[in-house]
Amino acid sequence: MIDLSNVSLKYDNKTTALQNVNLSIDSGEFVFIVGASGAGKSSIIKLLLREKVATTGIVSVNGANVGRLKQHQIPLYRRKLGVVFQDFRLIPNLNVYDNVAFSLRVTNSSNKFIRNRVPYILNLMGLEHKAKSFPNEISGGEQQRVALARAIVNDPPIIIADEPTGNVDPELSHEILELLQGINQCGTTVIMVTHEQDMVKRFGGRTITIDNGRVVFDDVILPAGRG
Repeated sequence: MIDLSNVSLKYDNKTTALQNVNLSIDSGEFVFIVGASGAGKSSIIKLLLREKVATTGIVSVNGANVGRLKQHQIPLYRRKLGVVFQDFRLIPNLNVYDNVAFSLRVTNSSNKFIRNRVPYILNLMGLEHKAKSFPNEISGGEQQRVALARAIVNDPPIIIADEPTGNVDPELSHEILELLQGINQCGTTVIMVTHEQDMVKRFGGRTITIDNGRVVFDDVILPAGRG
């Protein structure tokens, strides 16, 4: 589903962000991408979102060479990706219901579909009682769940979670990761970028470690207490 083949990325200031990265992620996998700040994790996300184009090598998603997408093709491509950011990126003047519905409205979904789909997703996230609340009226953990609801409401085949637990406490981090694992168990590919090594060790799973722009580890880690 996702392939990076001999991918390098240099920014305009000549900084080398990625060096000869090779990795493949199959459909339905749950993958952690870990590494220190500045290691290159965010650069991989930017390539997948087509915010940047690889300097050398090929980034392929569902068989398509992402670097060769024309400008008018990029919005349609991105609609097939659900993205959750550390800073939530909720629209402050829209309530919870409309923040989630926004992802459907930009794809011209019917009003009937939106009326059925949004309450279902809010219930799945435990947010049905917050539908009319605005982002500044709910907790950080609830805001992150709204962001997750917005990411999955279109039923995308791939979820990219970029430091989704960075602004919440450890208990909510655990909850968010369990929600992502539940989404994955329904067949969605999940890529979670994080610097929280302890959480990765606790949950276990395929882990790709990036250091100085290179893949230095790619293997399955057993959950803590096993193996």
